[in-house]
Amino acid sequence: MADSPQEPHDELGQVDDHEATETISTGTLPDAETIRRLLRQAHRRYAGNDDGAVADHIPALADADPGLFGISLTSIEGDVYSVGDTAHTFTIQSISKAFVFALACRELGHEPVRNTVGVNNTGLPFDSVMALELNGGHPMNPMVNAGALATSALVPGEDLEAKWNFIRDGLSRFAGRRLELDEDAWASEQAANQRNTGIARLLESHGRMDFDAADATDLFTRQCSLLVTAEDLSAMGATLSAGGVNPVTGDEVVGPEVARDTLAVLASTGMYEASGDWLFEIGLPAKSGVSGGVVTVSPGKGGLATYSAPLDDAGTSVRGQLAAGFLSARLGLNLFASRPAAQRAARGD
Repeated sequence: MADSPQEPHDELGQVDDHEATETISTGTLPDAETIRRLLRQAHRRYAGNDDGAVADHIPALADADPGLFGISLTSIEGDVYSVGDTAHTFTIQSISKAFVFALACRELGHEPVRNTVGVNNTGLPFDSVMALELNGGHPMNPMVNAGALATSALVPGEDLEAKWNFIRDGLSRFAGRRLELDEDAWASEQAANQRNTGIARLLESHGRMDFDAADATDLFTRQCSLLVTAEDLSAMGATLSAGGVNPVTGDEVVGPEVARDTLAVLASTGMYEASGDWLFEIGLPAKSGVSGGVVTVSPGKGGLATYSAPLDDAGTSVRGQLAAGFLSARLGLNLFASRPAAQRAARGD
C-alpha cells in the first residue's frame, strides 16, 4: 500500500530506525534503483501536503504555482536522479549566499573572509539590524543578509558589472550551465529593497564595506534573481560534496578547503536561527530560499535539492524540509548517524 502523504510521526520527514535502509554518515549512497524508489516514495508521500503559503513580500514570487514539487539528487559520481517538477525554473534567492561565499573564499582565502564576514550564528532573523548593532557593525556570518551583502562586495571586480560577471560565471560553473537573470524578479526585488539598502549603508558607516552600498545591494539582488532548477541546485550541492569539483562537468569550481569551509558555515548558520533544529532533525548542511528551493549536502555522497513554493513561518519550503528529513534517514545522509561497532563487525564493514 502506498504511503499516505502525511503521517503523525513524520513532522520533519523522520522515520523510525528500523524503516531506514541505511543510517550511517560514512560509506556510499545506495544503489541506483533504491535511490530512484526512495525519491519517488518521498515525492508521493508529500506531494499532497498543502501546508504553508507562497511568499508574497516580493511581488514576483507571489504568482508561483503552489502545486509544483520536484526532488533531485546528484551523486559525487555525477549521476542525477529526479522526480517531479525538477526542470521548473525559479529564482535562487538566498541559496546564492552559500556559493558566493565559496567564490569569495576561493579568491581571498580562509582568514580574510572569516575576519570580514564572520562565521557565527546570530540567533536573530536573517534581515536583523539589531544583530549588526550588537556586534559593532560586524556581520556575523555570510548567510544572513548583512553578511551576504558584505560577501558580495568582497568578490573581485573594479565596478558593479565586473563583480556581477564574476558572481554569475561562478554560480553558473557550480550549476554546470549558464544561469540566466530573471529581469522581472530583479526589478520587483529592487522596488522592495529598502531594508537591504539600509543594512548596506549601515555596514558602510561602520567601515565594513569598501564598495558603494547601493551597488552592493544591486549586486546582491541580481545574484538572488538568477534562475535555477532543482536539478541545478542538486548539482551545486554535489559540487560542494565532491570537494569543489562539479561531478557532472568535471570542472573544479573551488578547492576542497573552500568546500569544507562553506559546508561548515552552512551547517551552523544556513537555516538562520533554526539551524540547530535543522541539524538535530535532519543532520545536513542546508540552505533554503523564499522562492521554495532547498539544497542539502551530504559530504562525499552528493547534493539533494527540492523545489516547492509554499513556505512555513520561518520561510522554508514545507514539502522541501519534509522530503529532506525523509531522504536523509532513508539514504544514510545524516552526518551524525552511526552504526554500533558490533553491527559493523557482523556486516563485515
